[in-house]
Amino acid sequence: MTAGARTALITGASAGIGAIYADRLAKRGWDLLLAARSGERLEQVASKVRRNDISVETVIVDLGAQSGQRQLADRLRDDPSIAMLVNNAGFGSTAPLLDSDPDVMAQMIELNVGAVARLAHAAAKAFAARGEGTVINIASIAALAPRILNGVYSGTKAFVLALSQSLDGELAPKGVRVQVVLPGAVATDFWAISGSPVETLPQDIVMSPEAVVDAALAGLDLGELVTLPSLPSVSDWQAFDEAREALLPNLSRAAPAARYGLAGD
Repeated sequence: MTAGARTALITGASAGIGAIYADRLAKRGWDLLLAARSGERLEQVASKVRRNDISVETVIVDLGAQSGQRQLADRLRDDPSIAMLVNNAGFGSTAPLLDSDPDVMAQMIELNVGAVARLAHAAAKAFAARGEGTVINIASIAALAPRILNGVYSGTKAFVLALSQSLDGELAPKGVRVQVVLPGAVATDFWAISGSPVETLPQDIVMSPEAVVDAALAGLDLGELVTLPSLPSVSDWQAFDEAREALLPNLSRAAPAARYGLAGD
């Protein structure tokens, strides 16, 4: 690590998974740049993690607006001390698409996709230029199971997974780590905001945010690109990913598949 480069930028840091990342990274000795919309809640998190004798800065920013995205992207490009991005800000919905407000869906895409992509791009450029750094993108198991929640939300998280896999291919040769974390149901206010309080879920499928982050950081230490905190056997993910890779040679060909009966047309 370059001298002085030991700051982690965490988005959505005022509560839930983001706040736990702040706590855990502070205990690992990272200086922190915490970003969120709620200044009061953000300062509460900052006050707690400052007990670890680290430097903590807060930024009140709305990443649902492109101006806010540019603000943090500029900071990532210009601040050589930042060596980690935890791309955590986002929101979801449990409502069926047909019952959803299209304006809210557009806002979800702007935050879950637009902000994640812009910040990941800025971090990737800065870290690649220095030959070191870590990008952690928070996705969801909805990326692999698009029918379990709102389809737009699932689509945004599938984007985060695909982006992370692509970035890893670009950045690994340049010394930059990429990890994407796919939690299942987590006991945060995500559910209340999404319209289905977490208390309505079977409790045997709900993980604490502390356990999610601890598993994610353990996965990072193990060198995982994709971390699924709940999955008992990593071989299940490997089989899934290998099946996807096996499709690639036949996904683009000069003629339609024979099953369509178009040969000779």
